[in-house]
Amino acid sequence: MGYLQWLTSFIIDGGIFMYVILAVWAAAIAIAAERFSKLSYNYDVDGASFMNELQRYILSNDIQGAIRVCSGSNAALPKVLKSGLKRANQNPEQVQNAIDATALEMIPKVEIRLNYLSLAANLTTLLGLLGTIQGLILAFGAVGAADPAQKAEVLAKGMSIALNTTAMGIFCAITIMIIHAFLNAKADKIIGEIDEFSVKMIDLLGTKKIED
Repeated sequence: MGYLQWLTSFIIDGGIFMYVILAVWAAAIAIAAERFSKLSYNYDVDGASFMNELQRYILSNDIQGAIRVCSGSNAALPKVLKSGLKRANQNPEQVQNAIDATALEMIPKVEIRLNYLSLAANLTTLLGLLGTIQGLILAFGAVGAADPAQKAEVLAKGMSIALNTTAMGIFCAITIMIIHAFLNAKADKIIGEIDEFSVKMIDLLGTKKIED
């Protein structure tokens, strides 16, 4: 209870910008939670294991089986590879075109809204700075204009606004930046696997045609 009371007092003493900072931070956390869910459970797959399974079907000349394996997942990589497999009997350029078209559709879905997190990190920092300036204006104004009996109280209030908003802005920015870096790495992993395994599959299909 003592910690909660301190935190409540810390936020209240920070003034109006404290609430704005917290609102931006809460919005960023909501976006991050949605992105984490999508990237972890919808778009991601173990690319190496998936490609090994697909390779067995392709080498067995069971393209329809490989397509069924891709159809069993909603992840980004299987969707991209499935589009190429549907044109497995065509030339490599047509397979590549199909893969590229699906990749151009899937990659923006993987990266969507991640840029909002970097924006939120910058906003919380700048809002903390605005709160600092507001607090300093109040504090210095108290020195020259306030009644001597109230001068210490107004000065303390101004410094609380300045320091509290600075601390909260920096804290929120740091947490958002860490989350953004983690989600960016996850998105880069998914996109990297699309690039890597689509090239490997095209090469595999070409090799299989030569053997046939």
